[in-house]
Amino acid sequence: MHSESNPIGEFDLIERFFKTGNDLSITNPTVSLGIGDDCALIKPLLDEEIAITSDMLVEGRHFFLDAEPEQLGRKALAVNLSDLAAMGAKPLGFTLAIAMPTVNTLWLEAFSKGLMATAKEFSCPLIGGDTTAGPLTLSITAIGSIPKKTAIRRSGAQVGDDIWVSGVVGDARLALAALRHEITLSANDYQAVASRLHQPTPRIALGIALRGIASAALDVSDGLLGDLMHILKQSKVDAEITLAHIPKSATLQKQKIEIQHQFAASGGDDYELCFTAPHSHHDAILDISKKLQIPLTKIGRIIAAKTQSPQVLLMDSDNRSLSSSESAKLLQSFDHFAK
Repeated sequence: MHSESNPIGEFDLIERFFKTGNDLSITNPTVSLGIGDDCALIKPLLDEEIAITSDMLVEGRHFFLDAEPEQLGRKALAVNLSDLAAMGAKPLGFTLAIAMPTVNTLWLEAFSKGLMATAKEFSCPLIGGDTTAGPLTLSITAIGSIPKKTAIRRSGAQVGDDIWVSGVVGDARLALAALRHEITLSANDYQAVASRLHQPTPRIALGIALRGIASAALDVSDGLLGDLMHILKQSKVDAEITLAHIPKSATLQKQKIEIQHQFAASGGDDYELCFTAPHSHHDAILDISKKLQIPLTKIGRIIAAKTQSPQVLLMDSDNRSLSSSESAKLLQSFDHFAK
């Protein structure tokens, strides 16, 4: 981030970029007090629980040094809202803590524009936060509400449940591969997948619709199959997945089949929802898909655990098990502390 020629203080920074125009908290009945005091105050409705999630984005680790700030503002909030979606929560508000090496008003103007556009789209006001000097780091805490006993947890998958995923997966990894010069894409193909990496869409409406339908869910941030392992571990079950059933875009399908499988199975940054549900809810899920105009694809089923450690049995299009070495490669998920 470039340096700033006209220094500005912390409180002026908050007033100029993050408070002015943030009128959602005024019209949101769940926010009693937003930015401007020692704490924000929220008042959830009776018989609701509060869902809280935090995500941190670090320059050079989670986004490129030259990342477009408006897109970064959108993504920073979207990835947190995706966590709320996974549990079926409705957004109430969020806080932002931002560290910057220097203050750059042009960068902040673009970043806050993207951030506030996403906040407005999902009726989720900025209600507090902090700023400080340091390496560029964005930390957001999002708050949502869920009617009591309806939260979709990771621990509810049952033997016999179907396994579903929303949208398509693998496009964000394909865009990243193009940026890293691992793969060459045409300009049209890159544009077709770039938004999946830079501007993911949190599936808030889908998460809410899946209350009482899904038995377990999570959002796909570190890779579909690697993330699915979290459901299996907490639910104490195994899974059987048919690789050919994992939904991929037409752009990804232009790549070699090995790349298609690798990116779709373990690429990460998709922010789609992976969920399980009793087979009896199959038609209801298809109705939700049609109503929300979001593709929902069944990719496998939950099976009984064979060992203490969760297992994903990967099947090819002929319903044959993949070798252990092939499976191990596809089951790797992104590690935020890996070198």
